[in-house]
Formats: sequence, structure tokens, C-alpha cells
Amino acid sequence: MSIINGESDARLALTAAQAGAAVVRDLYGSRLARYDKSAGDFATEADLAAERAILDVLRTARPDDAVTGEESGRSGAADAHRRWLVDPLCGTLNYAVRTMLVGVNVALRTGPDTTAAATADPFSGEVFWTDGEAAWVRGDDADERLTPSAGSALVDVNLDPPFPNAPGFHPARLLADPGFAERFRPRVISSTLAVAWVAAGRRAAYVTDGDLRDSVHFAAGIALCRAAGCTVTGLHGEPVLTGADGLIAAADPQTHATLLSLVDNRTPHGS
Repeated sequence: MSIINGESDARLALTAAQAGAAVVRDLYGSRLARYDKSAGDFATEADLAAERAILDVLRTARPDDAVTGEESGRSGAADAHRRWLVDPLCGTLNYAVRTMLVGVNVALRTGPDTTAAATADPFSGEVFWTDGEAAWVRGDDADERLTPSAGSALVDVNLDPPFPNAPGFHPARLLADPGFAERFRPRVISSTLAVAWVAAGRRAAYVTDGDLRDSVHFAAGIALCRAAGCTVTGLHGEPVLTGADGLIAAADPQTHATLLSLVDNRTPHGS
């Protein structure tokens, strides 16, 4: 566990995520300006304010570290050994229509590895966090070790574009597979908070397409799942974060193997 000036990186990630979550919670229900980013995508003042709060915490404690923020972009040396990845409000559309399904993600990439991370739920008050070796959830100032479980049979599937592996893989076709319905029940919350829920045993798995390298959205959740003991790969079993190959994060090897087989079944031969 890296400790600088008396504070570990993991505790700093937790504190920063809590700071962002407090802003998100305080601004909930307000009439917030929207700032268009791309087709169908936008930020609100809550996204911007939460990111400012997170960056204030990180830059005060670690002024020499580089940062990539969802809203503010990259700062610091391009080849920095230590880089914080910040997603201040994952689930902006949910939030904008007053749906309390959002997460605040903070992760530290040290070299090729994510060595500290936190995902905060602004409305439950929970923070899921890891030092890269173990993972916990903090609630009411007490920490409980995260324990994955496939018992719910609930699988969260990301249906938001882009889908770089289409037409070879499309999540809607996975949901239509009879084999999926025989084993699992789908959920779509449209926030990477659901990835943390896999680590916590509240989801059996999470599946998404996309290029997740240096992803401010997914870095924290992937780190939590790995530290909790989940099985985590790309869509076809390859090491995650190595290309535009998406993610299968599963509570156990059996659930992962089933989903991997279903994904391969939905991928036309040769694609």
C-alpha cells in the first residue's frame, strides 16, 4: 500500500470519491445547466462541480501526480508513472431525470496497474474501495470486506453505445439468447456503479463492449472486482484493458465461463 505524507493512496481515493459524492447529492433535483459533449452525451453542472471537488482533494494531497478527468481532460506529464482517473458522475442521464442510480469513480494507475480505487454511491452513502489487494465497502464509518456471489443470477449489461465489436458482438443479441434467459436475469442501470456491485455480491456479473484502456468510467470497478476475487477478462477471455475488447466481470469462474460461451455463441465465426 503506497503511503505519502502519512496518507495511503487507497484512503485518498476514498476521500476524493466521498467529496465528489457530497456535491452530487447536494445538487440532486436542482435545475442544472447542460453542456453538450457529443451526440446524446452531455454533462451537467453537477458533473463539473463534483470533478472540481475531487481534483481539489487529489491535487492538495498529491500535487505531482497526473490526472485524467472525464470533464477536464488530461493534466500532468503524458508519460506519468502515477495518474488518477476521475469520473465524477457516472450515470449523468439518470441523474438529470432524477433517478438515483449513479456512481462517483476515482482510481490511481501506477505504471500499468490500478493500485487504489473507490466508487461512491452518493445516495446510499456507501463507498466501495480497494488498495489493489483487498476490497471493502464503507458504510456508517465501518468497513466490510467485499465478497462476490453469483447467487442473485442478476447480470448487468451495458446497452449504451458505442459498440466497437459490432456486428460481431452486440449486447442486445446476448440478452436475446435463450441460454442467457435459462441462467440469468438481465439488469440495466446505466452506471458503472453496477461493476462495484459485482464485487459486493449484488450482481452475478457485468458485461460491456468498448475500449476500456485508461477508462475513467471502468478503472475503479475493474480494480474492485479484481481485488475482491472476481473473474475479469475481455469479451473473449483475453486480458482486460488490452484493447477494444470490452469486459466480462463475473463473481466466480463458473458464471464467467457461461457468459464467455454465450458471447462466443453470439459472435459470428470469423468476426
